[in-house]
Amino acid sequence: MSNPEDYTIGWICAISTERVAAEAFLDEKHEGPEDVSTHDNNDYALGKMGRHNVVIAVLPDGEYGAASAAAVARDMLHTFPNIRIGLMVGIGGGAPSAEHDIRLGDIVVSAPRNGKGGVLQYDFGKTMQDQAFQQIGFLDQPPIVLRAAIAGLKAQYEAEGHRLEEMINGILAKMRRLRKNYRRPDPDSDKLFQSEIVHPPDGRSCTTFCLDNPSNLQPRHERTEDDDNLTIHYGSIASANQLMNDAKLRDWLAAENGVLCFDTEAAGLMNHFPCLVIRGICDYSDSHKNANWHGYAAMTAAAYAKDLLIRIPPKKIESEKKILDIIMKSELSVYSFNV
Repeated sequence: MSNPEDYTIGWICAISTERVAAEAFLDEKHEGPEDVSTHDNNDYALGKMGRHNVVIAVLPDGEYGAASAAAVARDMLHTFPNIRIGLMVGIGGGAPSAEHDIRLGDIVVSAPRNGKGGVLQYDFGKTMQDQAFQQIGFLDQPPIVLRAAIAGLKAQYEAEGHRLEEMINGILAKMRRLRKNYRRPDPDSDKLFQSEIVHPPDGRSCTTFCLDNPSNLQPRHERTEDDDNLTIHYGSIASANQLMNDAKLRDWLAAENGVLCFDTEAAGLMNHFPCLVIRGICDYSDSHKNANWHGYAAMTAAAYAKDLLIRIPPKKIESEKKILDIIMKSELSVYSFNV
């Protein structure tokens, strides 16, 4: 059995598809922990990724949102108190714009800008089109060791390109069972609709309704051989407890706050489980949702996360404060202030 004290990287997934992708990139798989806290309801996958011991957990089936993510992180720290770095890795909805040509399968990394954290927490009454929303604010930045590694990896990719697709294809060549649901879908299925085109509520498919008029689609050029087929974008990820299904609100947040991606879990972690959020793009945060790109988007996010971890020496991780100690200090400060 594995000793919980040996694990320094906590990796949290929202759905089982993301956990499958994460486990696929482990270089070694370890047995379960020797002992699990009585306060811990998580189910774990343990292993080594590069030179780091990683513990992977997923939200309970059927649950999503900030509160569930925070509960998983809290329970993880009960059993694995030596965790120094947190990652939230999985799928998200993209916010393409003229400035950011985001496509399905691309990756968005939560990166601070203008001194603000890389995750924007927002709230709103409803996610359907033309409803008002109230912004809450930016959450804490990821640990500096992760931000430094992002900068180094970004420079490496700029100069040499990345090998993320090769990594994914290598995994799928060994794990044939994953090919059906985790390989790259047909690029022709990547459709970006005009913001005012809303999917009908009566269950009709996009093929029979939304695609009947070519003008419903936003025109986009094909990526050339000089472009990365899988592109990494760095910027703000917007998070709330409800899925973003509103293209107009998506566009407004992208224009006002530089939002590149939406999810429903990151807001529950950033101030309680300092982490980096990495999202593979599976849809465009509009009403035209389907699951066709979920598996591949989960693979792209996991591939980037592994490449990032490989870049960080274990001693740098060990020199970071334990997340549990950071949380306890923060809670003590709040208590002292209130007293």
